[in-house]
Amino acid sequence: MEEFDAIYSEYYPKVYAYIFRLCKNADLAEEVTQEAFCKALRKINSFRGECKLSVWIYQIAKNELCSQLKKQKRFIYDGLEDFVNEDSFESMIENKELVTQLYQVISLLEEPYREVFRLRIFEELSFKEIGSICHKSETWARVTYHRSKLKIRESML
Repeated sequence: MEEFDAIYSEYYPKVYAYIFRLCKNADLAEEVTQEAFCKALRKINSFRGECKLSVWIYQIAKNELCSQLKKQKRFIYDGLEDFVNEDSFESMIENKELVTQLYQVISLLEEPYREVFRLRIFEELSFKEIGSICHKSETWARVTYHRSKLKIRESML
């Protein structure tokens, strides 16, 4: 149990932040995160180690959010995200108007480009972790991320 307490302490803030970014609702994010960790604790014996534990927990949380939103008939992406700079984008972000435009472009990306971009930039996950979360390969995650950057650049010009 002490081991799970350490896992909870380490990953709770990250999982909560990820879920909050998706739903933009603090109460829902807290509820989903709590439920995700309860499910992870109940199912910890079924964790096979095929991916990182953090990826497994993120996936549980994402699935829980989807379940909650289906029940509530809400949309996952109804707001703009905070943008975390990446070297390739630093030169683009020079003023608030450009940042606002960037937020709008990201929010309009179709899936899976939006989710892959957010996981890579906001959550700073590796391509392997992104692939695991999306039930795809690492190569798929790299290609999808690259295409999302191209779409953003194209829309920003």
